[in-house]
Amino acid sequence: MPSWRKGKRIGYCLNDKKKKKLNFQGFEDLCRKRGYEVIEIDLAKPLHEQGPFDVIIHKLSDLILESGYDSQSHQLIHDFQTYVETYSSLILLDPFPAVRPLLDRFESYRLLQDLQDQDSCIFSPPYVELNSGTGREAAARIREQGLTFPLICKTRVAHGPSSHEMALIFNEEGLREVSAPCLLQSFINHDAVLFKVFVVGSSHFVVRRPSLKNFPPGESARKSIFFNSCSVSKPESCSRLTELDEATLEPTPPSDNVVGRAVRGLRSALGLSLFGVDLIVEKQTGRCAAIDVNAFPGYEGVPEFFSALLNHIETLLESHEQAARARVLVAEYSLHQRAPHVDTAQESTHDTDPRAPWLANSLEGPKSAAAESSFFTFAVLPAMLSRH
Repeated sequence: MPSWRKGKRIGYCLNDKKKKKLNFQGFEDLCRKRGYEVIEIDLAKPLHEQGPFDVIIHKLSDLILESGYDSQSHQLIHDFQTYVETYSSLILLDPFPAVRPLLDRFESYRLLQDLQDQDSCIFSPPYVELNSGTGREAAARIREQGLTFPLICKTRVAHGPSSHEMALIFNEEGLREVSAPCLLQSFINHDAVLFKVFVVGSSHFVVRRPSLKNFPPGESARKSIFFNSCSVSKPESCSRLTELDEATLEPTPPSDNVVGRAVRGLRSALGLSLFGVDLIVEKQTGRCAAIDVNAFPGYEGVPEFFSALLNHIETLLESHEQAARARVLVAEYSLHQRAPHVDTAQESTHDTDPRAPWLANSLEGPKSAAAESSFFTFAVLPAMLSRH
C-alpha cells in the first residue's frame, strides 16, 4: 500500500435520496477494499468530534440555498466552512464557493456564455434574465436581445424539485404566464436527443438521453406547454414531448474533441471536480450547444463512476502528499543555508588544478543564492521526491 494511502479517512455528507440514487454503499465498499476508512458525517454533531478527515464528499446544495434565508442552515454551512478552513490539507469535493454559482441559473448561464466567448467549439443559445416585470416587459426584452420563438422558460433557482418545472412559450401571449424570476432562452431544435456529460476530475462520460422534440421556428398560435424536465430526459422517460413528428436520422454525437474542450473550459472556470453539462446538437447547423450545467449530478448510466471518483481522490491525495514533502524538504534546505559555515584552509586551485585558472574559477566559483535555490528546486528536489 502506498504511504499516502495509509490511515486516510474519507467522510461523506449526502442525504438519503442521493445515497439511494447513487447506491453509495458500493462506493464505501470499494474504498474499504483499498484500505480507506469511510465515515458518514452527521451534521447534527460537531465535525471535530467526527474527524479528522482527509477528504470530504458532499451534496449540500439544499443547505447552501437555504443558508441565504434560514438561520439554522446558515449556521450549519458556516460551521462546516470554518472546519474546512481550519484544516488546510483537507480535500473538499467540492468547495462551497465553486458550487454556489451553479445553484443560480443567471450565474451558470453567464459562465456558459463566457465559455462560448473563449472557445467557439460550443455555443450558448441567446437568453434573457427576468428578475421581475410583466409579459409586456418580457416581450420588449426578448425583442431587444434578438430572441426567437419558441422560447424555453426555466426557473432562476437551479436546484431542487421546482428547478425542473419548465415551459415552452410560442408567442407573446404566452409570456403573460411567465413568473419571474426566470430565464427565457431561444429553443433550439435538436431531434429530441440530449447528450449528458458527466465529469469526475480529469475524466468525463457521455450518456445519450431523450429530450424535447422539434418545433416549427417562429411565433405561432400554439398554447404554452408546461412540463417537468425529469419526465422528459430521464433514462426511463416516456413522454409525447419526446416523440418526433417526422422520421429523421438521429444526430451525430458531439466529437470527442468538442466535448473535451468544453469540459476543460468549464473545469477551469468552475474549479469543480464533480459536475455535469447538457449538450445538444442543433438540427439546422450541426453546431453543439451547452444548455445547462449542474453540480454533483446523478451519474445515471455511468457504471464507472465509483472507480473514477476514487481514482480522482487518490490522485489528489498523492499530489497533496508530494506537496507536503516538498515543503518539508525546502524548509530543511533553507535551514541548512542559514546555518553558520566553518571556513577551512584550502590550497589554491591554481597550484593543484591542472586546468587553466580561468576554467577552474568559472566552474567552481561561488554561486549566487538565487542560482542555488533554482538548482535545488528544478534538479535536486525532484530527485529527492522520486526516492520517497
